[in-house]
Amino acid sequence: MERMAQRQAEAVTSSWAARPGPGAEAGAGSEAEAGAGAAGGQGGDDLLINLGAGHPSGHGMLRLRLTLEGDRIVTADPVIGYVHRGAEKLFEARDYRQIIVLANRHDWLGAFASELGVVLAAERLAGIEVPPRGVWARTLLAELNRVLSHLAFLGSYPPEAAGGAEGTGEAADAAYRTRELLQSIMEEVSGGRMHYMFNRVGGLKEELPEGWLGRAGAAAARARADLPRIGAIVRDSERFRGRTRGVGVLSGEQVRQFGVSGPAARASGVDFDLRRDEPYLAYADLAGTLRVVTRSEGDCLARFECLLDQVAVSLDLVDACASRLASLPPGPLSARIPKVLKIPEGHTYAWTEGPLGLSGYYLVSRGGKTPWRLKVRSASFSNVQVLGELLPGHRVADLSPILGSMFFVVGDMDR
Repeated sequence: MERMAQRQAEAVTSSWAARPGPGAEAGAGSEAEAGAGAAGGQGGDDLLINLGAGHPSGHGMLRLRLTLEGDRIVTADPVIGYVHRGAEKLFEARDYRQIIVLANRHDWLGAFASELGVVLAAERLAGIEVPPRGVWARTLLAELNRVLSHLAFLGSYPPEAAGGAEGTGEAADAAYRTRELLQSIMEEVSGGRMHYMFNRVGGLKEELPEGWLGRAGAAAARARADLPRIGAIVRDSERFRGRTRGVGVLSGEQVRQFGVSGPAARASGVDFDLRRDEPYLAYADLAGTLRVVTRSEGDCLARFECLLDQVAVSLDLVDACASRLASLPPGPLSARIPKVLKIPEGHTYAWTEGPLGLSGYYLVSRGGKTPWRLKVRSASFSNVQVLGELLPGHRVADLSPILGSMFFVVGDMDR
C-alpha cells in the first residue's frame, strides 16, 4: 500500500505544471508546481505531498505541504522563507536614505507603498512636517501604485481560472495595456518601473515633471474606460464565477484571528480601511471620495469583486488628488532636512493601507543616522498564514482560485 501511494503521489506531482502568477513563482501560481518530495501515505489512502517551492532562481516561492485524501485536501501547511533576505537586520546598517531601497523590494507590486511606511515612521519620530504639495503628491502616487498592484492580479488569475472562456484574452490584454500606461506615468515621475525610490524622509525626491499632472489624469481616464473590459470575466464569465463562488470561504472571525487585511479581509465583511479609519497623508480630506468596498460572502469571487471595485475607487482618488495639486500655490515638495539625517531617540509605529493590506513599521532610534531597530509587519505574511485553515476540505483544483484571491507577494511574505 505504501509503495502504491508513493507511485500515485509521484504521478500526481509530475502532472501539475506551474505558471507563475503576479505574486509568486512555483507553488503560488495557477495549479501550483508539484515539488520533488512526494512522500508515502500517513495511513489509509492519505498522501503527503509538497507543492513548490520551484527553483531558487525564481523571483518568489511558496511551498505547501498538503495531505490529500484522493484529490481532497485534508491538511495544509504553508512553508515560507525561501527568499528571506534578512532586511530587518540590514536596516540597522543603513542610513535613512539607504533603507528605502531595501524596503521597496519586498512587495514588488507595491514598491511605493513600502517606501511610504518607512519615511512616515521616520518623519513622525523626528517631527518633520511634509509640505502640502508633497502630501498630496504622495497620496496620488500611492493610489496609482495601488491600481497597478490590483491590475496585476486581475489580469492574471481570473483569465486563468476562466480556462480560456470567451473574452479571457481580451480582458488580460486590457489589463496589460492599462498597467503599461500607468507604469509609464510612474516611470516618468520617478525614473523606475518597479522600484521607484521616489520617497525621501521629508517629502519626495524631486519636482513633478511639467505637464505630468495632466498626463496622469488622462491615463486614469483611459484606465477607467478600460475597466469594464478588465472586469468582464469577474462580472460575467459563468465559468469563472462557477469556479470561485462558494470556494475558499473565509469568515470574519478567521480574518481577525490571523490578521488578514486589505481586500481579502473586506470581502469577508470586515469593514476596516486605514485610509478612512485612521487617516494619514491627505486621506482625511478625501473622505467624500474614498469609498470602502466590502462584501459579505467571503469567497474567492467576493475577493476578486472587491479588488475590481477598489480599482475604480482608487482612480477616483487619483483624479481628486490631481485636481487638488493643480489648485495649490507653488511650493516645495519636501521639507528641508540636514545632509546627515539623525532621528531623535525614541520609538514610534506607523502603518499604512498598502495594496495587499496593512503594512506596519515599528521604528526604534537611539539618536543615530541608522535605525537601532525597524520591525516590519507585512500584509502578505498574515494573508498566507490563514491557508492552513482555509484550504482543508477543498479539492486540489480549487488551489488556483484560492491562492490567487488571497493577494500576497512572496517577497513581502518572507521579507
